[in-house]
Amino acid sequence: MLLDLIQKHLPQAEVWAYGSRVNGDCHDASDLDLVARNRINLADPVPELFAFKDALVESDLPIRVEVVDWARIPEAFRREIEREYVVIWPLR
Repeated sequence: MLLDLIQKHLPQAEVWAYGSRVNGDCHDASDLDLVARNRINLADPVPELFAFKDALVESDLPIRVEVVDWARIPEAFRREIEREYVVIWPLR
């Protein structure tokens, strides 16, 4: 279901999962942390991100998903994400 939403709303973006669900520190109530990256220019925001966030709220996903825009987060946060992440879109 999540990949369908990404494909519909963020087809041109690259989406990474990071945080506790990736590094194994999660618990049952942990959310899924995602970062969307503009594949054309990492410094530019992902224009479709707000529509994607709205679609997540409206969805029946059984887990809470938090998503941030790579272009809008501090460099220190980017370095933290780069330490351990999984590319979930585009599919390889």
